Amino acid sequence: MQTRRFDGTLNPFNNQPYSKQYRGILRNRKELPIYAHMTANQIMIVVGETGSGKTTQIPQLVCHLDVPHSRGKIVACTQPRRIAAMSVAKRVADEMDLTLGKEVGYSVRFDDMTEPGTTFLKYMTDGMLLREAMSDPDLSRYSTVILDEAHERTLATDILMGLLKDVTKRRPDLRLIITSATLDTHKFQQYFGTDEHSLAPLFVIQGRTHPVEVIHAQEQEPDYITDAIRTVLRIHRMEGEGDILLFLTGQEEVDNACKGIMTGAQDLLKQNPSAVGPLVCIPLYASLDAEQQERVFDPPPPRRNPGGPAGRKVVVSTNIAETSTTVDGIVYVVDSGVSKQSVYNPRIRVESLSVSPISKASAKQRAGRAGRTKPGKCFRLYTEKEFKAFKDQDPPGILRGNLDSTVLALVKIGTRDLVQFDYIDSPAPETLPRALATLNYLGALDNEGDLTVLGITMAELPLDPQLAKALVVSPEFGCSVEILTIVSMLSVPNVWVRPTNQRLEADRARASLTIPDGDHLTLLNVYDKWVRNSRRSNWSWNNYVSQRSLLEAEQARCQLESLMIRFDIELVSAGKGPGLHKRVREALACGFFMQVAHKEGRAYVTVKDNQKVFIHPSCGLGDKPEWVLFNEFVLTSRPFIRTVTAIDPEWLLGEAASYYDIDNWKDGEAKRSLMRTRNQLPTQTSGHSSEG
Repeated sequence: MQTRRFDGTLNPFNNQPYSKQYRGILRNRKELPIYAHMTANQIMIVVGETGSGKTTQIPQLVCHLDVPHSRGKIVACTQPRRIAAMSVAKRVADEMDLTLGKEVGYSVRFDDMTEPGTTFLKYMTDGMLLREAMSDPDLSRYSTVILDEAHERTLATDILMGLLKDVTKRRPDLRLIITSATLDTHKFQQYFGTDEHSLAPLFVIQGRTHPVEVIHAQEQEPDYITDAIRTVLRIHRMEGEGDILLFLTGQEEVDNACKGIMTGAQDLLKQNPSAVGPLVCIPLYASLDAEQQERVFDPPPPRRNPGGPAGRKVVVSTNIAETSTTVDGIVYVVDSGVSKQSVYNPRIRVESLSVSPISKASAKQRAGRAGRTKPGKCFRLYTEKEFKAFKDQDPPGILRGNLDSTVLALVKIGTRDLVQFDYIDSPAPETLPRALATLNYLGALDNEGDLTVLGITMAELPLDPQLAKALVVSPEFGCSVEILTIVSMLSVPNVWVRPTNQRLEADRARASLTIPDGDHLTLLNVYDKWVRNSRRSNWSWNNYVSQRSLLEAEQARCQLESLMIRFDIELVSAGKGPGLHKRVREALACGFFMQVAHKEGRAYVTVKDNQKVFIHPSCGLGDKPEWVLFNEFVLTSRPFIRTVTAIDPEWLLGEAASYYDIDNWKDGEAKRSLMRTRNQLPTQTSGHSSEG
């Protein structure tokens, strides 16, 4: 292994002089105890509080120890979230005096800022590294893999741990570093130990944190958003200097809270201009673009007058600020005690988002954000009794996630026995059989569990299996160009913009773009009109759609189109004739036939699983059709289906004959409807789904 001295004046990665600042960083880094620790171990676990530098400094240290570029290798550092991969890559490139997208880059779904042959340090989502493992199971391009934020236990990170544990046995030259922000790492040490009696080496980075006073609510308010706004304004009025970080659950809550806080701050200023300083409120959530995310690092506004109250910055964030982004200057944290969590129900084969209490570990992470620069305070909007009822840890993703894509990836990598795969935590017993059955119905796996020709192509597409299936078979319906657009629009953040003070105008604009046959066709219409209007941002603004989401959809579309060409998926358009909508809806039914509901009374009932659901108010269907397919299941005040399109029942009998084996169903309205449809058909056609 090559090592480099840190006292040179030339940067070994570009042969340019180091900046004075970076020379100081290098001199300090060689004194770190972790330096010697890393050279002695192939696998190691690193624990460090968020903000201790493990995400930015360890990859740089590895690059100087390993000099990967001299052997054409890459150091990979995975992140659970794309926002972290992109922002940290930029920060590290600046710190190393290198160019983002060249020597230091990032790779997230539909956005690759790397340069082959030049990039030697790559930040990437864990899902992207898992995709690379499908085509290169030994990950031969990499000299070191750093699985960062492993305590979040995402599904992709857990699977990567199992794969990399095996790869390190085949590749003694590959170094593996697992980093965590919590001290609960014994499980990691056991998992990566050489045998049942030995533990993988652990290194602890001491964080430079200050004490944080935790203040629980005396009683919990029913409306935590109003309570949060009130608490932020009370801190602004009564507490000393320092910025505030407020944790809420999602984009709509964050935007509404920002508006409420700014309105309240203006009222305080009118009441007593000399008592409070200027305040700026900055939202932070995953779907913001990189430029907007960077605003959280801006300094607070300056004092209005010399000697007057200091300015204050309020960052209103989802749980991504727990670990993915460290914002200096935070002295006060307001913790709502809830987050939006995705939970997969294998029985009805849908993933739902619901607001749930956080864990004690998350509460500790949130409180710790207040002690980065000086002693701080954490105001918890829940009682101490409620805190004691929280779970110790959030359940790992493998116990609550949809395994369809993961199983498809593992089969593509060559895993023959999914049950015996070396999981750090085994999935729930019913999830693997359900995933295998789903992939079999989709035609991706045959009855022996092997990939079909269709499945090989589906596995190569960075899409959920249902979307991948619809895209791959769409040429048979003469509408692959249209399905490509719809799939791209479904792969980016919500395109609709609905400002709190302009909801009526936004709803009118949306109605003017709505196609009554279904939301998927509406998304197609939005994209096509945007393109016909020269992709102008003022068109997006006037129609209350997100220009950023449309640009991301275009980027995703370009990448998917190149993959379609690579895998000989014909690009053909249904044109503008009357059959366009029918062809598109039929192609979608090939992918989403398991996410279908039948109208019964004023509600709908999901087929086979008999889950009563309601069409979400945001959907644009005209007359409520008898049969619909849906893209999302949302559990809020009641179970809703969202992104909904009308379908004809005969498509289900034709394209998904093995799944819709109605002779073996229990009697019910859906069965009787399908039997009437079958009796009216001249012949029974065989579909794509079971033959592959």
